[in-house]
Amino acid sequence: MNQHEVNAAPANSKHVRVRLDISYDGTDFHGWASQKGDLRTVQGVLEDKLSLVTRHPITLVVAGRTDAGVHADGQVAHADIPAEAFEQRSLTRPEDLVRRLSRMLPPDIRLSAATSAPEGFDARFSALRRHYVYRVTTSDAGPRPVRSRDTAVWRKSVELDKVQSAADALLGLNNFAAYCKAREGATTIRELQKFEWRDVSTASEPETYEAHVVADAFCWSMVRSLVGACLTVGEGRRAQSFTADLLEETERSSAVPVAPANGLNLVQVDYPADADLAERAMATRAVRTQG
Repeated sequence: MNQHEVNAAPANSKHVRVRLDISYDGTDFHGWASQKGDLRTVQGVLEDKLSLVTRHPITLVVAGRTDAGVHADGQVAHADIPAEAFEQRSLTRPEDLVRRLSRMLPPDIRLSAATSAPEGFDARFSALRRHYVYRVTTSDAGPRPVRSRDTAVWRKSVELDKVQSAADALLGLNNFAAYCKAREGATTIRELQKFEWRDVSTASEPETYEAHVVADAFCWSMVRSLVGACLTVGEGRRAQSFTADLLEETERSSAVPVAPANGLNLVQVDYPADADLAERAMATRAVRTQG
């Protein structure tokens, strides 16, 4: 089933739409999305274990497809599971999936919640906004070993006020084509709602920063490109107007460096009130298919 074509399960379909709240360390995955061959992906592992537990083939629809090496503390997905799957002795309701999968999933994936989704819920198209945090250090010593999997290294020192000014210039509804890898039929117009840099340095983690980035949606590699562009301004390699000037471009710019994947974490996905879920999904789907 194509992810673009999934709609809410009809009331008489004898399926239960289940919302899944997921976290994972993306280091050893080739991204979220299932791929041909034997490549290990988050979707592939989850669908395999869900299919075993429910005794039915399961396809997941996700709020945000993450790239290889990218983490998630707040990923959301949904699956339409046959109602008969919940007639087992040890699986009588969606919530039981958490206990069942905790025994089967590898340590780098965690299913934190499984619930019957409200009517009209679509993990991808009902979403209002996605929240990402990018963590990076410019310290010569690099990150602490216990944070090396989720803290990127940037080899040049930066002035955080310049980095923030470069980020501020990108806020609002813009065409982010220069910051996105091309994907046929996909729009690159996004509303960047927040791009805030914070100094989170400590005595044991000097020169460590976090970028908190929020948008209605993100195109492929967009967050890492935004971060990389701002850091080049902060280190003095690019002019202060660099990030804003790129908004005039209509295709991916080779001048934009893509920051390392390991610093990026999808931390939250926001949804409207239950009564507005279906309307939001319909509006979003229309925009996404306009190209």
